[in-house]
Amino acid sequence: MTTHIALIRGINVGRNKRVAMADLRALLSDLGYADVRTLLQSGNAVFTAPGSAASVATAIEEAMTGQLGVTARVLVRSPAQLGKAVDADPFGERAAEGSKHFLGFLDEKPAAAAVAAVPQLGPEADTAPDEARLVAGHLYLWCPNGISRSTLWQVNWDKALGTAVTMRNWNTVTKLLELGS
Repeated sequence: MTTHIALIRGINVGRNKRVAMADLRALLSDLGYADVRTLLQSGNAVFTAPGSAASVATAIEEAMTGQLGVTARVLVRSPAQLGKAVDADPFGERAAEGSKHFLGFLDEKPAAAAVAAVPQLGPEADTAPDEARLVAGHLYLWCPNGISRSTLWQVNWDKALGTAVTMRNWNTVTKLLELGS
């Protein structure tokens, strides 16, 4: 059995795609996953299960559609992968407030041409005081005035990078890492 961290996109964000975490825990348990824990109401789960991250993600997506009537993309990472993403943070101690610091998980590696075409990721990006960096397959945002005041939140990262992206603030990321360890 392997420890997996599931990041479910877009549930409980607005009025649509509402999923109670008790229902999500039950769904994961019904799939045969063990030691199921959820964090917050936004579709974060840590559990143990056999199989690859891809097979676990597919199983969760299909079960959510079939049992809960909710279609959502699921990205799955191991605690080691999450730890590497935390260690690769380009903002370090400068991004001291976790609620204003974000980690974007990408479904696939974006094409180099797509990355080069995103002005917010370039060396001459005009986003100050906000910053965005793509490092080792993860998107990092630092929005010192808050995400609601940031122009980076207005970017459709999925479309810009050509792959699904789901964001978590740094507080959530570090709590998930603790739960998975």
